[in-house]
Amino acid sequence: MELNDILAVALRGGASDIHLKAGLPPMFRVDGALVPLKDARRLPPEDISRMAFGIMNNWQKERFKEFNELDLAYGVPGLGRFRVNVFQQRGTIGIVLRVIPFRISTIEQLLLPKVLEKVAMNERGLVLVTGTTGSGKSTTLAAMIDHINTHRTCHVMTIEDPIEFLIRDKRSIINQREVGVDTMSFGQALKSALRQDPDVILVGEMRDLETIETALTAAETGHLVFSTLHTLDATETINRIISAFPPYQQKQVRLQLGAVLKAVISQRLVPRADGKGRVPAVEVLISTHYVRELIEDKDRTKEIPEAIAKGHQTYGMQTFDQSLMGLLKQGIISYEEALRQATNPDDFALRVSGISSTSDSKWDDFEGQGQPAAAGGSDDFKIERF
Repeated sequence: MELNDILAVALRGGASDIHLKAGLPPMFRVDGALVPLKDARRLPPEDISRMAFGIMNNWQKERFKEFNELDLAYGVPGLGRFRVNVFQQRGTIGIVLRVIPFRISTIEQLLLPKVLEKVAMNERGLVLVTGTTGSGKSTTLAAMIDHINTHRTCHVMTIEDPIEFLIRDKRSIINQREVGVDTMSFGQALKSALRQDPDVILVGEMRDLETIETALTAAETGHLVFSTLHTLDATETINRIISAFPPYQQKQVRLQLGAVLKAVISQRLVPRADGKGRVPAVEVLISTHYVRELIEDKDRTKEIPEAIAKGHQTYGMQTFDQSLMGLLKQGIISYEEALRQATNPDDFALRVSGISSTSDSKWDDFEGQGQPAAAGGSDDFKIERF
């Protein structure tokens, strides 16, 4: 079986990821669960090696031989695009491919909070999208960049490893640079981007101190900067950025981050009640004067979750549990799944039962605002799965 044949079967089955390992049949991740390709033979090591090297250029082959791992993008005309990681394990090659939709879905189609449209229209500052691997960060970023592309006339520069979504110019000029192909590193490309007259910069990931420093500087000097971190929520995200710096710099970095941060969007994917894909549960932190005070004071950063919970009606913020409640009320997810995913399951169960303390105002009138109704855009979501 050839690689493209495997990919075609995976796409027909609604897979989000394809795993190829010597000694196993092709494995597909469908709605979060790994399933084998039915009636497929076990893949011998030589077949996987042939598939891996068949999608690499000469530079990539040399890099893989040197480091035993490689990220790249692979496109098949008429079939799809894939983010690929090739690696060595126990002396054999393994491949994992992530499906990248041809079409970029809108914020509404992805059932993301509507406030993200407003966040995307900031003219300057730092916007972070966070979550674990496979939580849909790239999909959300693509939707936000496409919203800018549709509504603003500006220059957008992206730095990615690898390039996932191919973004066509609409109202904006879009330049996409791939680490290892168009530039040698995130840090180097980001420094160069500041000399390329950008209005918006997307940095695929803030992996190191150099990239974090330059991203903060770019946001401080009047650019709108998007990036990602593998953190679970806003509080962890802020602490992760601060802790990347040596102790003597951290006070100043808190002030700098408080001044430039516009939003932290943290997400996880939850199975739909109808079994047709997954839907994002999203925590949204919007920077306000009060939030800036919490960021700048290391002893008060722990108060951020409470600030998010109370900032829904005025600012469009929401906690994970508030997001889950909105999805549950709309019938998009089941009660059992909502409870399993909840940050505070006991509190969540009490809220569903209508029991709460008289002082608990953070849930007042929360009806899942900012999440489109299940009937609006669900068909698109079935196609453009996270």
